[in-house]
Amino acid sequence: MHVQVVLFDGFDLMDALAPYEVFAAAAMYAGGAMTVELVSAEGKRSVPSGMGGPAIEAQAALDPSRSGIILVPGGSGKPAGDSEDAVPNILRLAMESDLTTLMKRALENELVTVATVCGGSLVLAMGGLLEGRYAVTNHLGMSALGATGAIPIEARVVEDGHRLVSGGGVTSGLDVALYLVERELGPQIASAVEKLFEYERRGTVWRAQGIVPIDFAASSDASDEDLLIPLAAETPVGNFMIEGTWQMMIATPIGKMSVMLNISSKDGSIRGTATQGDEVDELLNPEWDGRQLTWTQKVRKPMRLNLKFEVTVQGDLMSGTAKAGMLPSSKVTGRRVN
Repeated sequence: MHVQVVLFDGFDLMDALAPYEVFAAAAMYAGGAMTVELVSAEGKRSVPSGMGGPAIEAQAALDPSRSGIILVPGGSGKPAGDSEDAVPNILRLAMESDLTTLMKRALENELVTVATVCGGSLVLAMGGLLEGRYAVTNHLGMSALGATGAIPIEARVVEDGHRLVSGGGVTSGLDVALYLVERELGPQIASAVEKLFEYERRGTVWRAQGIVPIDFAASSDASDEDLLIPLAAETPVGNFMIEGTWQMMIATPIGKMSVMLNISSKDGSIRGTATQGDEVDELLNPEWDGRQLTWTQKVRKPMRLNLKFEVTVQGDLMSGTAKAGMLPSSKVTGRRVN
């Protein structure tokens, strides 16, 4: 069993090296039945860690065709903001590198288990690789994880099928690695590593199996899933004020997105589509009160997100915000072009 631990610029040291040590210790106790190496998407190089930490040498290029485990850590830096040393920016740059293409190939390889720690799941999710899949990340990024189309689960370790295992906050990397050691090499090796490290794996690994627990806090209100179904909104007099073709610009911290909106009304209800490049999506749950338009929309560039829009229309101009989970609101401006 071979393990590749991925490094990228700004990676979190504990996210990567804690699992590395677990796998290395397991290899020692198992007489070489497991091997582990540090890799990067670019190949052998010195990779700077986050928060001005030391650079670590990647020993080889990430190989998605090699059977075994590939583990992607998160980033280390300021928890929010758009500065170079902020975690959202670090993860975005990792997502925009060759890592996304390589990890897509890894997820398609039936002989590879992909594991993530902390923000590592967000790197994959922002690249559109976890849509519809169960995963977890640091508690600060759970809303953003859901906004990418992944299904966030509040657990320390989450297993989606047999080939995707994700961990929550930084120290969960120990739990992810110990679980994979037990799964691949058996409980005796995992127990020996736990004794060596004087650390016992925490929490039950969450899987979509067995009896679903009753949610006693659930209300009769519409669920999040219901909100994703396009609904025809009851619209007051004045539909003509919003109808037409709108050129819209979304100024996000990770770059500007240009989107063309086509809005019409039928039978007293607002309908519309959003075009981004060659992608066309319907506006979800659009509502127009004669002055403000709200809707939910999927965008695919510069990353995959489900955005909630609130814009005010004055004549041929619109302005407002778009928001995805806990990510900062982005300014939205638009002009009617037809």
